[in-house]
Amino acid sequence: MPTAFLNNIAFNYPTQLMLAHLVESDEEYANFYNKYTGLKILDNSAFEMYKRGEPMYPAVKLIEMGQKVNASYIIMSDYPDEVPEKTVTAATELAPQFRANGFGTFFCPQAKIGDFEGLIESFEWAATSEHVDYIGFSILNIPNAYGVEKDNKLQRYLSRLKFINELDKRGVLGEIIDNNKKIHFLGLLDGPNEIELIQMAGYGHCIDTWDSSAAVWYGLNGIEFDSSPTGSYAGKFEKEVDFSFTIEDNIIDESDRDDDGLGVLLSDEPIQGVQVDRIYNRPPALLLEEVTLAVDNNLSRIDNMCEVKEPI
Repeated sequence: MPTAFLNNIAFNYPTQLMLAHLVESDEEYANFYNKYTGLKILDNSAFEMYKRGEPMYPAVKLIEMGQKVNASYIIMSDYPDEVPEKTVTAATELAPQFRANGFGTFFCPQAKIGDFEGLIESFEWAATSEHVDYIGFSILNIPNAYGVEKDNKLQRYLSRLKFINELDKRGVLGEIIDNNKKIHFLGLLDGPNEIELIQMAGYGHCIDTWDSSAAVWYGLNGIEFDSSPTGSYAGKFEKEVDFSFTIEDNIIDESDRDDDGLGVLLSDEPIQGVQVDRIYNRPPALLLEEVTLAVDNNLSRIDNMCEVKEPI
């Protein structure tokens, strides 16, 4: 979530996932997590680097950032849309270094887009590897394996459920659990009800932790989770999280609204999921109380789902 909202929200949760590129570039972000006392997973920002076409952080840099925020686990370098062996090789090299510096190891399997069996084999390796403590099911690696990460929201939404079921049928999920490996779901796909979907299928108890900025980011953009089957009628809110977002960016006081309920925004681009004025082609200006309510309602929705049966 944006750095400005960490103090009010993040302390309410026992586990946090931190992004390496923000630890490196945002001193306020790094200082907050240095003081946060819960379980801390340092993400290597592979998803962000992959989207930008930039190289992954080297081990020495990840260790340095992990020490800066007192991380519990560090996600080892992973390589989306590369052969599985590249990520496995990186893990075997990095794990001893991370452990020597007091960190647990987190492995996020990867494979070429469309290489379903390759990703399965990568999870099989992780299930029994001495180098792996945590295993990541991401919003990228599994949709990529099915070839549905882009332009197919329904298939993408269902992909992690289908994949964990496939691991179960092949005995890999049982191996992961029997070998005391932890499971983390990275992010949410096309709606918050993915949590409920996994639970209804009987896999909620297998997942140790699950991170997402969706509840806060949707809310800050005036969007509340809805009553559609996925909980987000339009699917994933594709506007990238702006970690420098502040309350002044898109939010006004009541006195600044005009007679039509509109206000001056920094951008004329319509916000996806928010009702757009047909004349001005821009959303109604967001009031502080509206945004606060949206964030609170979204967080409550997530919290309530995580309390069903086995907490996630």
